[in-house]
Amino acid sequence: MRANGTVFKYGDNVDTDVIIPARYLNSSDPAELATHCMEDIDKEFVKKVRKGDIIVADKNFGCGSSREHAPLAIKAAGVSCVIAQTFARIFYRNAINIGLPIIECPEASRGIEDGDQVEVDFDSGMIYNRTKGTQFKGQAFPEFMQKIIAAEGLVNYINSQHQK
Repeated sequence: MRANGTVFKYGDNVDTDVIIPARYLNSSDPAELATHCMEDIDKEFVKKVRKGDIIVADKNFGCGSSREHAPLAIKAAGVSCVIAQTFARIFYRNAINIGLPIIECPEASRGIEDGDQVEVDFDSGMIYNRTKGTQFKGQAFPEFMQKIIAAEGLVNYINSQHQK
């Protein structure tokens, strides 16, 4: 599995209230959530993001509440992957549960800028900055996590296993 896209770069401690502001949590519709994704930190995000684009951040991405709305909004907005130095643990788990690929890689976080074109190979964990001609070794997903992401989330994966 691979992701290719333009980077939206953010700093430390991007919390779930910035990813999807609490005033929109009366909806659990992914398409509706996507229309408000990142609006309190980047008003232009929803206008500029395209299917396949990538978010890169510094430390502690997804801190704050434990709601699944945050990774769901990111995925529904078309983001194919989030790369950060570190993730809040509950965000990490929620992202995998809904099938949003995320990779911790401090070197990539430091070496990738807003607007760079980036490609990610989830099987190897390699991250290629096509704009700068650099590459970084992130953590490859274990096989079971690759299956969850390929199934578009944990529930779909479990359901597919029961149908066999």
